[in-house]
Amino acid sequence: MNASNESSQKVLLVDDEPNVLAGFQRQLKGKYELETAGSGKKALQLLETAGPFAVVVSDNKMPGMDGTEFLAQVRSIQPDTVRIMLTGYADLDTAVDAVNMGYIFRFLTKPCPPEILAQAVGAGIEQYKLILAERELHTLEKFKGVMEGIIMAFSAIVEARDPYTAGHQKRVARLSVEMAKIMQLDEDQIATIHLSAMLHDIGKIYVPADFLSKPGKLSKAEFSVIGAHPQIGRDILKSVDFVWPISTIVWQHHERLNGEGYPQGLKGDDIDLEARIITVADVVEAMASHRPYRASLGIERALEELEVNRGTRFDPDAVDTCLKLIREDGYELFPAGEEPLLPSWRQ
Repeated sequence: MNASNESSQKVLLVDDEPNVLAGFQRQLKGKYELETAGSGKKALQLLETAGPFAVVVSDNKMPGMDGTEFLAQVRSIQPDTVRIMLTGYADLDTAVDAVNMGYIFRFLTKPCPPEILAQAVGAGIEQYKLILAERELHTLEKFKGVMEGIIMAFSAIVEARDPYTAGHQKRVARLSVEMAKIMQLDEDQIATIHLSAMLHDIGKIYVPADFLSKPGKLSKAEFSVIGAHPQIGRDILKSVDFVWPISTIVWQHHERLNGEGYPQGLKGDDIDLEARIITVADVVEAMASHRPYRASLGIERALEELEVNRGTRFDPDAVDTCLKLIREDGYELFPAGEEPLLPSWRQ
């Protein structure tokens, strides 16, 4: 259990009157993990030794350090802690100042009915959880941004080694994302598809450049080396703590529904949907692009390949979506300025 979960039920009660603290404990006992302090000074020590706390409830009129000063220090030390002020003096100016300065979440007057105090503390607990959730979301978004930057750098490294795949991963990613949107996948799945497609050929970084640009037919040994790139890609990525299952999808992008793919020979639903979508986009882009050993076969020939193998080698929903995108919606695989590079023997 992390520290955030451990602190989400911790409440600190502060009052210089022992009988009031005893009453607080009776009202809240069994609902929360309670700590008490008879002064602001003692409470500050507890913040350091027993915190963090989800909620602090403090009396205002206390000797030495009043509640306003104490709660201001709480905000400085543990800004996420929700602060509630409780006083026997109906001092409106004090309440307004404390609220406006951000020191407190609620202002209650004594004697406070048990149900009102319990309700205020419960609301404070929920507020604390919301604060933590928002902070964790912000941290996750920052982490995702860093990871996306790393992914783009990896992708650029792969494409820099092989001019014929320059732009390939980007085009596959773009087509895969458009397919995923039409298939109404959620935002996390779409993000996963985009980033996985941008890295699906990262394993080729270990393939000799001469193999990738060879104009003639590959030998069995050479093809075996190139064919290992999904496994190598998975091995490269599995140690990176991504928030998406990228390494698995990269590992599966050459699998086929009927088990004829590689490297694992997976079948049907054993292949992740994200990988099945990327597979269709990868086949279309590869067949429609020029390669060192052949000129482009054309987009229509690539679409025919999908139709022939729909439901056997390729996911039927992904195929139907791709066909609609290109034939009916006018999707351009190669927008202006992105024409595929001709093989050297055709230049």
